[in-house]
Amino acid sequence: MTSEKSIDTTSNPLATEFCGMNFQTPIVLLSGCVGFGEEYTRVSGFSNRDVGAVCLKGTTGTQRLGNQPHRIHETPGGMLNAIGLQNPGVDQVVSSILPELDFSETRFIANVSGSTIEEYIDVTRKFDDSDIDAIEINISCPNVKEGGVAFGNDPEMSARVVEACRAVTNKPLITKLSPNQTDIQHNARLCIEAGSDAFAVINTLMGMAIDIESRSPIIGNNQGGLSGPAIKPVALLKTHQVYQVCRDHGIPIIGQGGINSAEDAIEFLIAGASAVGVGTALFYDPLICPKINDGIKAYLDRHELTSVAELTGTLSLNQPPAQHNKCNC
Repeated sequence: MTSEKSIDTTSNPLATEFCGMNFQTPIVLLSGCVGFGEEYTRVSGFSNRDVGAVCLKGTTGTQRLGNQPHRIHETPGGMLNAIGLQNPGVDQVVSSILPELDFSETRFIANVSGSTIEEYIDVTRKFDDSDIDAIEINISCPNVKEGGVAFGNDPEMSARVVEACRAVTNKPLITKLSPNQTDIQHNARLCIEAGSDAFAVINTLMGMAIDIESRSPIIGNNQGGLSGPAIKPVALLKTHQVYQVCRDHGIPIIGQGGINSAEDAIEFLIAGASAVGVGTALFYDPLICPKINDGIKAYLDRHELTSVAELTGTLSLNQPPAQHNKCNC
C-alpha cells in the first residue's frame, strides 16, 4: 500500500470537497457492492480513479459468515439482498486488506457495523488506528440488547451510536440513515448534535419476495434490503428532507438509492447531495462510472457551472396556488 494521499483535483470540474477530503469525482461506490475495494479492479477497463471514494464492505468486531441462501433476488426495478454482514472481522481487514489498497487512486471509507454499542466502539477504534480516510456508521444493524430493533430506526439509539463512535475517532464520521423510520429529519438533527460529520442517504428499504409454489420467502432471511431504481423517488425525497437539516450546519450528504445514469446523479445533487452513491447499477454495468462522470461534466458545461458544488441544493420547489378567502355568498 502506498501512503500517498494527495489526489490531484486541479482544474477538474468534478472535483468535490467532502468532510475535508478531496474527491476527484462526486461518485462514491457503496458499501457491500464492491467488496473491500478490490473486486471491480479485476474488470477490464474499470478504475478506482473514476470515483471519489470507495466504501468498504460492512465490518464487524469478529468474523461473520452471513445469512443462509438465497441472499440476493432480482425484483422489478431493483434487487433484494440479505447478505448478513459476511466479513472477516476488523482485525483481518486492518492487518491484511487495507495494506493491499492503493490510496493514491481514490479515498477509502470503512463501514462500521455492530450488534451492540460496544462493538461499534471497538471497530471504530481499530479503524481510527489505520490508514482509512473516513468511517461510515451503518446504524441499520439490529440492536441485540433491545430485542433486535435496528439502531437506525430509533433517533435516540442512532445518536448514541454516533456519540460513542465520535468519542474514539477524529476521522470524518458519515452516518448512513435508514428510510425505515418515522422522522428522518429528527434522526439527522440528533446525529449532528452527537457529532456526525456527514450523512449517507438512504440505506435500503425493507422488502420481500415470495415463491408462490413453495409459498415461502425467496430470501433465506425472509426479508431483505431493496435497492436499485425502484427506490430512487423515496431516496430523492429523503435526501432533500435531510438537506433541510444539514445546509445550515455545513453537513454534506452522499445521496444514494437507484442511481443508474448521469441524470439520476444530477437529480440527487440538485436535491441537496454533495456526492452521489452508486451500487446496484454496477451489477448491470461495471463500467457505468465514467459514463456518469461524462454526463455530469456535459451538464455543468451546458449550464455554465464550474463545479459540482454549484449544483448542490439548487432545487426550486413549486409553490402552492394562492388561496383567496373571498366569500361570494
